[in-house]
Amino acid sequence: MRRTASILVLILIARSAAAQGWDMRAAAAYLDTRQTWWSAWPTAARDHQTACVSCHTALPYALARPALRAALRENKPTGPERKLIDDVVKRVRMWRDVEPFYPDQINGLPKTSESRGTEAVLNALVLATRDAAAGKPSDVARIAFDNLWALQFRRGKPAGSWAWLNFHLEPWEADAAAYFGAALAAVAVGTEPGGYATRADIQDRIGALRTFLRQDAAAQSVFNRAVLLWAASALPDLLSAGERNAIADSLFATQNADGGWALVRLGDWKRSDGTVLDTLSDGYATGLVTFALRRAGYASNEGHIASALAWLANHQDSATGKWTATSLNRRRDPATAAANFMNDAATGFAILALTYRTP
Repeated sequence: MRRTASILVLILIARSAAAQGWDMRAAAAYLDTRQTWWSAWPTAARDHQTACVSCHTALPYALARPALRAALRENKPTGPERKLIDDVVKRVRMWRDVEPFYPDQINGLPKTSESRGTEAVLNALVLATRDAAAGKPSDVARIAFDNLWALQFRRGKPAGSWAWLNFHLEPWEADAAAYFGAALAAVAVGTEPGGYATRADIQDRIGALRTFLRQDAAAQSVFNRAVLLWAASALPDLLSAGERNAIADSLFATQNADGGWALVRLGDWKRSDGTVLDTLSDGYATGLVTFALRRAGYASNEGHIASALAWLANHQDSATGKWTATSLNRRRDPATAAANFMNDAATGFAILALTYRTP
């Protein structure tokens, strides 16, 4: 009976996607192509024949591709998925032997510490997502979480959080990005199946994480609060119902008239090259905010959500299968390797928003 119900849900998802006018197979092909490129790109290469997990390409892929696999009724991970997971598993198991993503000796202090904290969070989230799709916890994810907790700050203002990469690149590697990283850690903890978040031996660590995320929540950018709302859907008791509603209201207040969101409206950002930021709705902001709101319990037929889903369905690029967004840091040359990074994130989160179904 459960299998029959699952099949019916997948059929409904596929029919819904067709009715909404977006192409899941094209989106999957775009993500697979981009992750294949990323894992082979020399700049992304790390020691022991691995590649780093990027917030713009690899992480959205790891989050979104399992959702598409279920919707497309694929029975196993794709080659690019397996390569990404294999890299993460290898680095988790060899944690004391692998080099940090950005060593101090090459990139300056404190990049080793920032790299370790960032990677620990991302590894845990990637593996927790994999485990959730499989419906069971894994030993390697437990190792990843052990690595994570060992690097959690215990004193001072950052207590409960982690060192996070800061290359002054918005929104993922900048001054306020440590908050973003801590929220992702909360998502990881709440995502790992088997009741991981209820384990008695980590309650003090989870408590410190909750305290960190709550203490400055009101002062965070709308972007960070959107990620916090996502985290609150995964980690129980992180926010009260009133606090969740307040964040949702702030997100609705920044929604554009066309139903989408523009990333520029989610923070106080300026490009380093002085060029003007785009104010039109984009795939990343719309996908992220819509996904966070859906996770928070807002139904697909609620007015703001329905408008956002319609925007997403109507703004997939028919030639490539991707959604687009532009850099907060500078106007990118379309011919450069970095030109698609924001599109990768946009596509991943657009897919998460469009495929999400209320449990």
